[in-house]
Amino acid sequence: MNTDLRPSGPFRYGDRVQLTGPKGRLHTVTLREGGELHTHHGVLKHQDVAGQPDGSVVVNSGGHEYLALRPLLRDFVMSMPRGAAIVYPKDAAQILAAADIFPGATVVEAGVGSGALSLWLLRAIGSEGSLVSFERREEFSQVAEANVETFLGHYPDTWRVVVGDLVEELPTAVAAGTVDRVILDMLAPWECIDAVAEALTPGGVVLCYIATATQLSRVAEYLRGTGLFTEPEATETMVRGWHVEGLAVRPDHRMVAHTGFLITARRLAPGAVPPDVRKRALKKPSYADADVEAWTPGAVGDRQITDKNLRKRVREAQRAVDGARRASEGDAGDAVD
Repeated sequence: MNTDLRPSGPFRYGDRVQLTGPKGRLHTVTLREGGELHTHHGVLKHQDVAGQPDGSVVVNSGGHEYLALRPLLRDFVMSMPRGAAIVYPKDAAQILAAADIFPGATVVEAGVGSGALSLWLLRAIGSEGSLVSFERREEFSQVAEANVETFLGHYPDTWRVVVGDLVEELPTAVAAGTVDRVILDMLAPWECIDAVAEALTPGGVVLCYIATATQLSRVAEYLRGTGLFTEPEATETMVRGWHVEGLAVRPDHRMVAHTGFLITARRLAPGAVPPDVRKRALKKPSYADADVEAWTPGAVGDRQITDKNLRKRVREAQRAVDGARRASEGDAGDAVD
């Protein structure tokens, strides 16, 4: 199997390639010996792509040109099979920066969802790091594992997926005080903060990716209430594209606006109490008992994927990784389009 992770150089059998054809139609294939891409415009043989440099233009049997490029990670995560909603690239980039994910870091992630954020984290921690991902639903973990293996071409040694509840499984999965960073992407992350505090090393970062303002409020108050973290910081990221052609320079009519909030805090040393916390402890809480009810998971809202749809996503992800395995091993089976 092709385990070369460098997304550069001539195309090799086993590589995933984006082929942009007539009218901008996009096809994603995994190159294999003897493979062919069939469309109503003609046939493009995989052997005509293999060995060509990235960014080449190849011609099919009908004389139609196709631009061949390796998919960027952002391209892959936006089109891969999904069991759960993904963390979008704009938020993934901010997560890597806000949580300060570094090569060699020990990172805990929950939940794994469809594996989009896992791919970004695995790339950031490098070959010396460690990522432990927790997921309550086994079907979601299957989709995530298939997506990661499909993109990387192998199952990374630096990754471990634990199926189960983070609060119950974290103490047995990692030693206390050894985790550098924790990323929580779940409906009620405040339920896990105590377990996370136990696992984090002093100075370590916890980051929660959440969708609604009520969740944001609840997490912030819980972090403050533990007395174990620095003052939480909250942000959101909006991305607006621009049309640039000659002197016609203007913002795009549509933009990627709110997708989620990021809230971060750092683990204090045992027994440490920052001065601002002492002052705040003398003040009356800014919320009442009625607010607590609005913070419950049910009130926040939980959109569940149907079992039928989830089984379909598992099958799609499995077909993709099976095709990638066959292509990397030189199998003459069908390509994955």
